[in-house]
Amino acid sequence: MITTAILVKAGQLILSLSILVVLHELGHFIPAKLFKTKVEKFYLFFDPWFSLFKFKKGETEYGIGWLPLGGYVKISGMIDESMDKEQMSKPPEPWEFRSKPAWQRLIIMIGGVTVNIVLAFFIYTMILWYWGETYLPTKNLTYGIATDSLTQSIGLRDGDMILSVDGHKVDNFHEVAKVMVLKEAKSIQVEREGQQVNIPIPEMFISKVIERRSEFIGVRVPSVIDSVGPESKHAIAAGLQKNDKVLTVNGAPADYLHLMGRELMKAKGKTVNLTILRGSDTLTKSVSIPAEGDYAGKLGVSIRSGKDVFKFVTTDYSFAQAVPAGFSTAVEKLKDYVQQLRLIFVSKEVKVTESLGGFGAIGNLFPSVWDWQSFWSLTALLSVILAFMNILPIPALDGGHVLFLIYEIITGRKPGDKFMEYAQIVGMVILFSLLLFANGLDLWRAIRGWF
Repeated sequence: MITTAILVKAGQLILSLSILVVLHELGHFIPAKLFKTKVEKFYLFFDPWFSLFKFKKGETEYGIGWLPLGGYVKISGMIDESMDKEQMSKPPEPWEFRSKPAWQRLIIMIGGVTVNIVLAFFIYTMILWYWGETYLPTKNLTYGIATDSLTQSIGLRDGDMILSVDGHKVDNFHEVAKVMVLKEAKSIQVEREGQQVNIPIPEMFISKVIERRSEFIGVRVPSVIDSVGPESKHAIAAGLQKNDKVLTVNGAPADYLHLMGRELMKAKGKTVNLTILRGSDTLTKSVSIPAEGDYAGKLGVSIRSGKDVFKFVTTDYSFAQAVPAGFSTAVEKLKDYVQQLRLIFVSKEVKVTESLGGFGAIGNLFPSVWDWQSFWSLTALLSVILAFMNILPIPALDGGHVLFLIYEIITGRKPGDKFMEYAQIVGMVILFSLLLFANGLDLWRAIRGWF
């Protein structure tokens, strides 16, 4: 059964990738037109055998393909994924890519990456200008952290107050996990019962974190009901009310959200006894926990959290302030991504098979409800990733063409058409192999999760 959450995630992913692909290809299209180079096709998604929609304006055919793996512009006289050998066998024409000076071809090829970088910078700037920046300071975790079996295995406990990572303070709580993973931290310092405790981080902890593919240090939130919606039939039938504080589930401690969540998941499809605190009265309520649907393993109520419980810090930006801050954010995101790749391919702790992901993994980054701030933040991040991946010196990617053009500019010798054809084939084989591998890992994880 396809749930609403999956459809929302898929919708955000498709819209985000569509924006990125169209603008990336526009980055190639515009300089090609400026240098009077013929562009035969401009497509969102690929169109092997047929397209979903197309029209022709001037010399260019615009359309939408049926295979949502990207998009392309077909530039006359260029060896690309179309592998149009017939055109390349004819004498070059003045309007063709291969007839243009190397410096013009170089600008055409870096146009897509340039647009992605500028787009990321622009989106981050507008996010900061419109929404500002809100975060939870690590020192403001009133009730400390929430742990699971993984974090408990290294010595962390519920209620610990994080002081520093490797001796360095991390002001933003949501940066703590990132710093621990990307910096391959060796220790974390916490305050526990008024005492400072140094907790060593053992080897292979980072690989276990990545394998889990979920948040491993959470915020401890009291289980106080904020609202009981009209769709929460089981909670309404049990008589749960706003401001009720859940204390236990079937006798097990549930006074914090993460504890309550664990106990309710164990009781899917069953009826549980809740001990709740209502004002100064302690009451017992019996509640049926759904086994299926959006409320499977849940009470179906909202728990008071966020700014109602914790003191967040918000920084507002004028447009003049947002511009340099947006640039800094884009650069920081690029550094983080490069660091992640370094971990995947260099670190002995990280398994490639647990770190890579395809469209399913990307889709899961989006929230299960439509949120424009999250949407644009993730679109900016994907734009940074797309720029970096495309500039890698792999044949069939923009970076491969750029590498050969730089070679031509330096040496004055142009690689032969046959060499370029073979390089394109090799590059396409590499890319499709990686694509199948990454999406195959997503499928394997899904199958493993089902069983």
